[in-house]
Amino acid sequence: MPLVVDIGVFAHNEVAGISTMLAHLAAQDIWTADDISARVLVLANGCTDATVATARDTAAAFGARLQPEVCDFPLGGKSRTWNRFVHDLARADADVLIFCDADIEFCGSDALQRLARGLRARPPLWVLNSQPVKDIVARPQALSALDKIIAAASGGLDDWKSAICGQLYAMPAHHARGLHLPIGLPVEDGFLRAMVLTDALTQPEDFSRIDGLDGLCHIYVSERSVSALIRHQIRIVIGSAVNAACFAAIRNVTATQRRTALATAAAQDDWLTNVIQQRLPRLPYGFVPVHFLTKRLARFARTPRDLLRPRRVFVAVLGFGFDLIVYLRAQVAMWRGKGAGFW
Repeated sequence: MPLVVDIGVFAHNEVAGISTMLAHLAAQDIWTADDISARVLVLANGCTDATVATARDTAAAFGARLQPEVCDFPLGGKSRTWNRFVHDLARADADVLIFCDADIEFCGSDALQRLARGLRARPPLWVLNSQPVKDIVARPQALSALDKIIAAASGGLDDWKSAICGQLYAMPAHHARGLHLPIGLPVEDGFLRAMVLTDALTQPEDFSRIDGLDGLCHIYVSERSVSALIRHQIRIVIGSAVNAACFAAIRNVTATQRRTALATAAAQDDWLTNVIQQRLPRLPYGFVPVHFLTKRLARFARTPRDLLRPRRVFVAVLGFGFDLIVYLRAQVAMWRGKGAGFW
């Protein structure tokens, strides 16, 4: 029996790059593997530009082997679209689901095949990641001073093998179908990671369920201005605070009811808003726990030898100043009612 693989390409207002992404997909060698039955769905959601029309025009030029299916969803939101892909659109006999953002670049023509085969070779895994690499790290030519600082700080907080990077990862279909995501999550991959590690908050964390594939990476476009970096990080911080409120709400029901609670959250547009209103702010920290402000310094403190490296100290000090601005602005944004929202 062939390995059945469905690939969901998440696209929101990606008219500038959707043709390039589809061309990169067409160049993947997964289409020539005789023992793999692969299919691509372009999950255009909440688009207000010509993403859908451009994707359909581009798809029409490909051969019968690829045949991308372009889905046009008027309502946006990555978590909402994740649910649609997993529960409504993926083939019932799919073995592997690959989740891919429309604005990344594959580092090799074997990326998708390696993800699918790598996951099949390790049945205990629930998630297999590709390593995210900033474009300014992958192509460090003609960088500004700010670009160099951003590149130096790249990967300073997260281990890509134990996290979930929503840009490119694979899951066994049967595990994905056992989960739902609340509509409107600002950071859906962090929420999904918690669900994977705990089997929908019914078990202790099991970090062996997530891994990264050595030698497999993808390139994404880095933010290149201070204002864009701040906006991006505010979303991450708000998303983490919102996720924590969601976890508390789901844990408020018995373990046997938690999957049902997740399915309910995925079916109700106002579930997330209600959770935020009921559970935030909380004393003494307000909307955003203080560890989001201090975690960079805590990580730095765990490596005392870095105190002897002026460049590391400089980056850490700049990072803390950046985190302080983000922390305060995230508090204000949530006070003004900005929590649940689309990606």
